[in-house]
Amino acid sequence: MRYYARIRFVKGRSVEFLIVCPLAFIAGFVDAIAGGGGLISLPAFIFAGLPVHNALGTNKLMSAMGTTISTVRYALSGYMVKAFVVVGVACGLTGSALGSNLALLADAQVLKTVMLVALPFIAYFVLKTKDLDVFADPDMPRRRAMLITAGVALVVGVYDGFYGPGTGTFLLLLLTTVAHQDIRTAAGTTKAINLSTNLAALTVFLVNGAVWLPLGIVAGVFNIAGNYLGSRKFTREGSRITRPIMLVVLVLFAARLVFDLVTGA
Repeated sequence: MRYYARIRFVKGRSVEFLIVCPLAFIAGFVDAIAGGGGLISLPAFIFAGLPVHNALGTNKLMSAMGTTISTVRYALSGYMVKAFVVVGVACGLTGSALGSNLALLADAQVLKTVMLVALPFIAYFVLKTKDLDVFADPDMPRRRAMLITAGVALVVGVYDGFYGPGTGTFLLLLLTTVAHQDIRTAAGTTKAINLSTNLAALTVFLVNGAVWLPLGIVAGVFNIAGNYLGSRKFTREGSRITRPIMLVVLVLFAARLVFDLVTGA
Protein backbone atom coordinates (compact mmCIF):
# COMPACT_ATOMS: atom_id res chain seq x y z
CA MET A 1 0.00 0.00 0.00
CA ARG A 2 2.84 2.38 0.82
CA TYR A 3 4.51 1.61 -2.52
CA TYR A 4 1.23 2.15 -4.37
CA ALA A 5 0.66 5.47 -2.59
CA ARG A 6 4.18 6.57 -3.52
CA ILE A 7 3.56 5.76 -7.21
CA ARG A 8 0.32 7.79 -7.14
CA PHE A 9 2.17 10.73 -5.54
CA VAL A 10 4.89 10.70 -8.22
CA LYS A 11 2.32 10.48 -10.99
CA GLY A 12 0.40 13.40 -9.49
CA ARG A 13 3.50 15.55 -9.38
CA SER A 14 4.39 14.52 -12.96
CA VAL A 15 0.99 15.75 -14.14
CA GLU A 16 1.62 19.11 -12.46
CA PHE A 17 4.87 19.49 -14.40
CA LEU A 18 3.20 18.48 -17.66
CA ILE A 19 0.43 21.06 -17.19
CA VAL A 20 2.52 23.96 -15.93
CA CYS A 21 5.78 23.83 -17.89
CA PRO A 22 4.47 24.33 -21.47
CA LEU A 23 2.24 27.19 -20.28
CA ALA A 24 5.17 28.67 -18.34
CA PHE A 25 7.08 28.84 -21.63
CA ILE A 26 4.19 30.58 -23.41
CA ALA A 27 3.73 32.95 -20.46
CA GLY A 28 7.40 33.90 -20.60
CA PHE A 29 7.24 34.60 -24.34
CA VAL A 30 4.15 36.79 -23.94
CA ASP A 31 5.46 38.54 -20.83
CA ALA A 32 8.76 39.51 -22.45
CA ILE A 33 6.95 41.27 -25.29
CA ALA A 34 3.87 42.89 -23.78
CA GLY A 35 3.59 41.85 -20.13
CA GLY A 36 0.66 39.92 -18.70
CA GLY A 37 2.30 36.49 -18.65
CA GLY A 38 0.78 35.83 -15.23
CA LEU A 39 -2.65 35.68 -16.86
CA ILE A 40 -1.44 32.45 -18.47
CA SER A 41 0.85 30.96 -15.82
CA LEU A 42 -1.15 31.54 -12.62
CA PRO A 43 -4.27 29.69 -13.89
CA ALA A 44 -1.93 26.88 -14.97
CA PHE A 45 -0.65 26.42 -11.41
CA ILE A 46 -4.18 26.49 -10.02
CA PHE A 47 -5.44 24.05 -12.68
CA ALA A 48 -2.54 21.74 -11.80
CA GLY A 49 -4.01 21.46 -8.30
CA LEU A 50 -1.87 23.76 -6.18
CA PRO A 51 -3.68 25.60 -3.37
CA VAL A 52 -4.15 29.29 -4.22
CA HIS A 53 -1.42 30.65 -1.93
CA ASN A 54 1.07 28.04 -3.14
CA ALA A 55 0.09 28.79 -6.73
CA LEU A 56 0.72 32.51 -6.15
CA GLY A 57 4.07 31.92 -4.46
CA THR A 58 5.33 29.33 -6.96
CA ASN A 59 4.21 31.52 -9.83
CA LYS A 60 6.24 34.42 -8.37
CA LEU A 61 9.36 32.24 -8.25
CA MET A 62 8.90 31.18 -11.87
CA SER A 63 8.12 34.75 -12.96
CA ALA A 64 11.11 36.24 -11.14
CA MET A 65 13.44 33.76 -12.87
CA GLY A 66 12.06 34.52 -16.32
CA THR A 67 11.78 38.28 -15.84
CA THR A 68 15.43 38.40 -14.73
CA ILE A 69 16.49 37.09 -18.15
CA SER A 70 14.43 39.56 -20.18
CA THR A 71 15.49 42.41 -17.87
CA VAL A 72 19.18 41.59 -18.36
CA ARG A 73 18.69 41.24 -22.10
CA TYR A 74 16.92 44.61 -22.36
CA ALA A 75 19.64 46.22 -20.22
CA LEU A 76 22.38 44.82 -22.47
CA SER A 77 20.44 46.06 -25.51
CA GLY A 78 20.52 49.61 -24.11
CA TYR A 79 16.76 49.87 -23.51
CA MET A 80 17.07 50.98 -19.87
CA VAL A 81 17.48 54.66 -19.08
CA LYS A 82 18.96 54.72 -15.59
CA ALA A 83 16.95 57.72 -14.36
CA PHE A 84 13.64 56.20 -15.50
CA VAL A 85 14.51 52.81 -14.03
CA VAL A 86 15.50 54.18 -10.61
CA VAL A 87 12.43 56.39 -10.19
CA GLY A 88 10.17 53.73 -11.70
CA VAL A 89 11.35 50.99 -9.36
CA ALA A 90 11.15 53.22 -6.28
CA CYS A 91 7.63 54.46 -7.08
CA GLY A 92 6.46 51.02 -8.26
CA LEU A 93 7.50 49.39 -4.97
CA THR A 94 5.93 52.22 -2.97
CA GLY A 95 2.68 51.94 -4.92
CA SER A 96 2.62 48.16 -4.55
CA ALA A 97 2.95 48.46 -0.76
CA LEU A 98 0.16 51.04 -0.66
CA GLY A 99 -2.05 48.91 -2.88
CA SER A 100 -1.63 45.79 -0.78
CA ASN A 101 -2.70 47.72 2.31
CA LEU A 102 -5.61 49.28 0.41
CA ALA A 103 -6.76 45.79 -0.59
CA LEU A 104 -7.43 45.08 3.08
CA LEU A 105 -9.86 48.01 3.27
CA ALA A 106 -11.55 48.36 -0.13
CA ASP A 107 -13.84 46.12 -2.19
CA ALA A 108 -11.93 44.64 -5.13
CA GLN A 109 -15.19 43.87 -6.96
CA VAL A 110 -15.66 47.60 -7.67
CA LEU A 111 -12.23 47.85 -9.29
CA LYS A 112 -12.86 44.71 -11.34
CA THR A 113 -16.16 46.10 -12.65
CA VAL A 114 -14.54 49.42 -13.61
CA MET A 115 -11.68 47.60 -15.36
CA LEU A 116 -14.11 45.38 -17.27
CA VAL A 117 -15.96 48.46 -18.55
CA ALA A 118 -12.70 50.20 -19.50
CA LEU A 119 -11.07 47.25 -21.27
CA PRO A 120 -12.98 47.48 -24.59
CA PHE A 121 -11.91 51.12 -24.92
CA ILE A 122 -8.29 50.22 -24.13
CA ALA A 123 -8.39 47.38 -26.67
CA TYR A 124 -9.89 49.69 -29.31
CA PHE A 125 -7.15 52.23 -28.67
CA VAL A 126 -4.41 49.60 -29.05
CA LEU A 127 -6.06 48.20 -32.19
CA LYS A 128 -6.36 51.65 -33.73
CA THR A 129 -2.80 52.70 -32.90
CA LYS A 130 -0.57 50.95 -35.41
CA ASP A 131 2.72 52.10 -33.86
CA LEU A 132 3.07 53.01 -30.17
CA ASP A 133 6.29 54.85 -31.02
CA VAL A 134 4.19 57.71 -32.45
CA PHE A 135 3.76 58.91 -28.84
CA ALA A 136 7.50 59.09 -28.17
CA ASP A 137 8.76 62.59 -27.41
CA PRO A 138 12.57 62.73 -27.17
CA ASP A 139 12.41 66.52 -26.67
CA MET A 140 10.33 66.33 -23.47
CA PRO A 141 12.18 68.07 -20.59
CA ARG A 142 13.91 65.48 -18.41
CA ARG A 143 12.29 66.66 -15.18
CA ARG A 144 8.80 66.43 -16.67
CA ALA A 145 9.53 62.99 -18.13
CA MET A 146 10.78 61.80 -14.72
CA LEU A 147 7.70 63.12 -12.90
CA ILE A 148 5.29 61.48 -15.35
CA THR A 149 7.21 58.19 -15.20
CA ALA A 150 7.10 58.35 -11.39
CA GLY A 151 3.35 59.00 -11.45
CA VAL A 152 2.69 56.11 -13.84
CA ALA A 153 4.84 53.72 -11.79
CA LEU A 154 3.13 54.77 -8.55
CA VAL A 155 -0.43 54.41 -9.91
CA VAL A 156 0.22 51.06 -11.59
CA GLY A 157 2.15 49.94 -8.50
CA VAL A 158 -0.95 50.60 -6.38
CA TYR A 159 -2.99 48.55 -8.86
CA ASP A 160 -0.38 45.77 -8.72
CA GLY A 161 -0.58 45.56 -4.94
CA PHE A 162 -4.37 45.84 -4.92
CA TYR A 163 -5.25 43.36 -7.69
CA GLY A 164 -2.33 42.72 -10.06
CA PRO A 165 -3.18 40.94 -13.35
CA GLY A 166 -1.91 42.71 -16.47
CA THR A 167 0.41 45.05 -14.56
CA GLY A 168 3.22 44.80 -17.12
CA THR A 169 0.85 45.48 -20.00
CA PHE A 170 -0.59 48.59 -18.34
CA LEU A 171 2.89 49.85 -17.49
CA LEU A 172 4.06 49.44 -21.07
CA LEU A 173 0.94 51.10 -22.47
CA LEU A 174 1.04 54.08 -20.07
CA LEU A 175 4.79 54.62 -20.32
CA THR A 176 4.46 54.94 -24.10
CA THR A 177 1.24 56.96 -24.31
CA VAL A 178 1.41 59.13 -21.16
CA ALA A 179 5.13 59.28 -20.28
CA HIS A 180 5.97 59.44 -24.01
CA GLN A 181 8.82 56.94 -23.85
CA ASP A 182 9.68 55.06 -27.02
CA ILE A 183 8.55 51.42 -27.03
CA ARG A 184 12.00 50.00 -26.21
CA THR A 185 12.71 52.40 -23.34
CA ALA A 186 9.21 51.74 -21.97
CA ALA A 187 9.85 47.98 -22.17
CA GLY A 188 13.13 48.36 -20.28
CA THR A 189 11.52 50.48 -17.55
CA THR A 190 8.59 48.04 -17.30
CA LYS A 191 10.86 45.03 -16.91
CA ALA A 192 12.91 46.69 -14.15
CA ILE A 193 9.74 47.58 -12.21
CA ASN A 194 8.24 44.12 -12.73
CA LEU A 195 11.39 42.38 -11.54
CA SER A 196 11.61 44.48 -8.37
CA THR A 197 7.96 43.93 -7.41
CA ASN A 198 8.23 40.20 -8.22
CA LEU A 199 11.29 39.82 -5.98
CA ALA A 200 9.60 41.74 -3.15
CA ALA A 201 6.50 39.54 -3.34
CA LEU A 202 8.59 36.37 -3.73
CA THR A 203 10.46 37.18 -0.51
CA VAL A 204 7.18 37.31 1.41
CA PHE A 205 5.99 33.99 -0.06
CA LEU A 206 9.33 32.26 0.67
CA VAL A 207 9.38 33.47 4.28
CA ASN A 208 5.87 32.07 4.73
CA GLY A 209 6.70 28.74 3.06
CA ALA A 210 4.19 29.21 0.23
CA VAL A 211 6.54 28.24 -2.63
CA TRP A 212 6.80 24.70 -3.98
CA LEU A 213 10.45 24.87 -5.07
CA PRO A 214 10.78 21.85 -7.42
CA LEU A 215 7.87 22.88 -9.64
CA GLY A 216 8.77 26.58 -9.39
CA ILE A 217 12.38 26.05 -10.46
CA VAL A 218 11.57 23.73 -13.38
CA ALA A 219 8.73 26.01 -14.53
CA GLY A 220 11.17 28.91 -14.16
CA VAL A 221 13.56 27.26 -16.61
CA PHE A 222 10.75 26.99 -19.17
CA ASN A 223 9.76 30.59 -18.41
CA ILE A 224 13.36 31.70 -18.96
CA ALA A 225 13.34 30.06 -22.38
CA GLY A 226 10.09 31.83 -23.26
CA ASN A 227 11.40 35.18 -21.99
CA TYR A 228 14.63 34.77 -23.95
CA LEU A 229 12.85 34.05 -27.23
CA GLY A 230 10.23 36.72 -26.58
CA SER A 231 12.85 39.38 -25.85
CA ARG A 232 14.69 38.40 -29.05
CA LYS A 233 11.46 38.76 -31.00
CA PHE A 234 10.80 42.15 -29.40
CA THR A 235 14.34 43.34 -30.15
CA ARG A 236 13.82 42.56 -33.84
CA GLU A 237 10.24 43.69 -34.35
CA GLY A 238 9.45 46.15 -31.52
CA SER A 239 6.01 47.75 -31.71
CA ARG A 240 4.90 45.58 -34.63
CA ILE A 241 4.89 42.42 -32.50
CA THR A 242 3.84 44.21 -29.28
CA ARG A 243 0.37 45.28 -30.47
CA PRO A 244 -1.08 41.85 -31.33
CA ILE A 245 0.39 40.28 -28.19
CA MET A 246 -0.99 43.13 -26.10
CA LEU A 247 -4.47 42.55 -27.57
CA VAL A 248 -4.24 38.85 -26.65
CA VAL A 249 -3.31 39.82 -23.09
CA LEU A 250 -6.25 42.24 -22.86
CA VAL A 251 -8.65 39.49 -24.00
CA LEU A 252 -7.21 37.10 -21.39
CA PHE A 253 -7.53 39.83 -18.77
CA ALA A 254 -11.18 40.42 -19.69
CA ALA A 255 -11.84 36.69 -19.35
CA ARG A 256 -10.15 36.71 -15.93
CA LEU A 257 -12.27 39.67 -14.79
CA VAL A 258 -15.51 38.01 -15.92
CA PHE A 259 -14.54 34.80 -14.13
CA ASP A 260 -13.67 36.67 -10.92
CA LEU A 261 -16.91 38.66 -10.99
CA VAL A 262 -19.09 35.62 -11.71
CA THR A 263 -17.45 33.43 -9.08
CA GLY A 264 -16.96 36.22 -6.56
CA ALA A 265 -13.23 35.46 -6.38
